[in-house]
Amino acid sequence: MLNHLKSGLTMLVYLTVITGVVYPLVVTVASQTLFSHQANGSLVMRDSKPVGSELIGQSFSSPKYFWSRPSATGPYPYNAGSSSGSNQGPTNPALTDAVTARIKALRDADPDNTAPVPADLVTASASGLDPDISPAAAYYQANRIARTRRLDADRVHVLIAEHTRDRQFGILGEPRVNVLKLNLALDQLR
Repeated sequence: MLNHLKSGLTMLVYLTVITGVVYPLVVTVASQTLFSHQANGSLVMRDSKPVGSELIGQSFSSPKYFWSRPSATGPYPYNAGSSSGSNQGPTNPALTDAVTARIKALRDADPDNTAPVPADLVTASASGLDPDISPAAAYYQANRIARTRRLDADRVHVLIAEHTRDRQFGILGEPRVNVLKLNLALDQLR
């Protein structure tokens, strides 16, 4: 019996050292060495200060900025500690009301725009934190932004094209535009 107890305690100590010290240390060193930007939250810097992450959406409500995809996190939007979707199905009246209100807000901000509203501007993603919008959603907002900032619409279109990322490895996902990076680039225009 004492032999079994001694063997068990020895294994506990060895496995604790391996899984609790050695493995985390190896993973931390490897990630900081090979993928430092990603391991540190994919932070976006401006004037040597972090202004957000490439991975977490932010709320932009000024008409001079591109608006992000809506967030369904609680208790406030884009809450990284509470990632979740609304879980509202297509027949849920609350979803219909929310989408209708979002469409109205987009139409009110740009009354001359009669194009169909892209779905990603009025529906939240499954995580509620999506930092990207589709190129269609960005182009939908381009004329409002050009008018508000007194820019040539073609310049805004070029900026969108420059910030559009293609499918990963050419096959995974959809083309996308990171809203935070695009808005920061807008602020850099003179």
